[in-house]
Amino acid sequence: MVPPSEHHRARRLALQGLCALDVQGEKALGGVLAFLRDSRERLSTVAEAEKMLQAAFAARTESDRLLAGESRHWDVARMSLVDRNILRLALWELRAGRTRKKVIMAEAIRLAKEFATAESARFVNGVLDAAARRLERQSGDAGDAGDEEAKN
Repeated sequence: MVPPSEHHRARRLALQGLCALDVQGEKALGGVLAFLRDSRERLSTVAEAEKMLQAAFAARTESDRLLAGESRHWDVARMSLVDRNILRLALWELRAGRTRKKVIMAEAIRLAKEFATAESARFVNGVLDAAARRLERQSGDAGDAGDEEAKN
């Protein structure tokens, strides 16, 4: 299992890989995975990053449809490369249900602050919050039901 601090490092690697695949296409997957494996991260962190990268990349069409519905005035293709891939990664995580919504939101904002423009954190927060609410409505899930269980 990957410790919480290592999850952020895995997300960082996955984001870098998603950006590379977004530009170069699926044919670059082998090179991107080699890049991840050549990093100085722990093997467990790299393994987690590979899983996140491949799953988020595979779900990009579904993520883009959701983003298109929630990013009024912004065509997904016109979003910045980094913003678009932060959102894709976060949306995959929300749908995967492995991590609480609050954590995913905080991590996406943190990545935006680290890798994107000054305005990106607000943009990512707004679009991701709207998309998360739509996913919750679609699934009929309370979104943070795990929080209620933790309180009891």
